Amino acid sequence: MPLAALALSLAVTPAMASSSSLISGVDVLKTWNLVVLGNLNSSSEVEGRTFVGGNLTGNSSNYNIRPLPASPTDTPGLTVVGNVTGNHKNLNNGSGAVVGGNVNSGFNLNGAPQTVLVGGKISNTNVNSNTVKSDLASSDPAFMQNLTQQKSLIETSMGNLSYSMSTEPANSTLGISGNRGTFNAKPNADGVAVFNISSGDLDKIGEIQFNLNGADTVVVNVSGANINLNDNFLGGTNNLGEHVIWNFYEAKTLSLSTAWGGSVLAPEATAATSNYIQGSAVFGNLQQNGEFHIGTYTGGYIPPSGSSSSSSTSTSSSSSSSTSSSSSGGGTPVPEPGTLVLFGAALAGLFFWQRRRKFA
Repeated sequence: MPLAALALSLAVTPAMASSSSLISGVDVLKTWNLVVLGNLNSSSEVEGRTFVGGNLTGNSSNYNIRPLPASPTDTPGLTVVGNVTGNHKNLNNGSGAVVGGNVNSGFNLNGAPQTVLVGGKISNTNVNSNTVKSDLASSDPAFMQNLTQQKSLIETSMGNLSYSMSTEPANSTLGISGNRGTFNAKPNADGVAVFNISSGDLDKIGEIQFNLNGADTVVVNVSGANINLNDNFLGGTNNLGEHVIWNFYEAKTLSLSTAWGGSVLAPEATAATSNYIQGSAVFGNLQQNGEFHIGTYTGGYIPPSGSSSSSSTSTSSSSSSSTSSSSSGGGTPVPEPGTLVLFGAALAGLFFWQRRRKFA
C-alpha cells in the first residue's frame, strides 16, 4: 500500500467505525414525536421520542411512554441539547437519554435498562441496573459537537421543509358549510394533496372533516402569524398524523385547546398546548400542558426539486471530531482539523519508520 494511502486509512478508520447518523428533512418527522428547537416547559407526556434544542424544564413529565420499535439510528427517547431542570422527568420503556448540559431535576428510569449520556453533571437519579455517564462534554469534545450539529441540521432542514411546502401549488380545496370545514383531498400521481388556506379560514369553522381519499401525504399550508387551533375533528384524530402535515409556515404564536389530528410543522412558533396532538410536531418553543400521541408521520413526501429540505443523512463520529458533509450540500467534504492532525502524525511516523529501516 502506498505510504500516503496507508496513512490516510490509519487516520480515518477509527472515526468511520464509530459513526452515527444525523437526521434531517422529512426524516425528522418520522423519528421524533415532538421536536422543540428552543426551550420546552412541560407538565405532560410524549408517547414517542422527543428532541429539545434548548432547555427542558417544568413539573414532572413523561417520555417514551409507549413501547417503540428500535431506532435504526439509535435515537434515544429523550434528547436535550441544554439543561434539564424542574421536577423529575420519567423515562419509560428503555427510553434512554442524551443531555448536553446538566440534569438537575433527576430522571426516574423506568422499565428495561437504559443508557443515559450527560455532558455535564447529573443528580437526583438512581442508577440501579442502568448505564449513566456524565461529564462527557469535557472528556469527549465530539459529544457536544455532535449534539449541536444535530440541532443545527434540524433547525435548518425544518425551516427549509416548511418553506418548500408553502410553495406547493394547491390541488385540493377546503369546503366550508356553516360551522364545518371539509378537507376533501385530491392526491396527484405521487399521492400528494395540497391545500392552501389562511388562519382566518380556520377561525371561520369549529368542525373539521378530513377525507384522505387514499392520499399518501396531505399538506395543509396555513398562512398567518397568530394561530388558534380550537376545532373538533369529526370521526376523531386517528390515522391523520401519519399522512397529514399542517404547515404553519408564517406562525409566530400558536395556541391549541382541542385534540388535533395530523402532524404539525411550525418551526418559528412559540406554542402553548392544553390538549393532545396525534402526530409529529415541530415548534420553536413550547409550553406543554397537553400530550403528544404517536401516529407520527410515515408518508413518502419528497419536497419540490431543487429544495434543500429533502431527507438526508450525514455521519458524525461519536468519538472523534471528524464529520462528513450532509448529502444535501453538494460540496466536496473537507477534512476536519482533527483528521488532518491524525493524518500528519501517521504520515510522519511511517516516514520515520522507513528511514530507520533504510539505515539499519
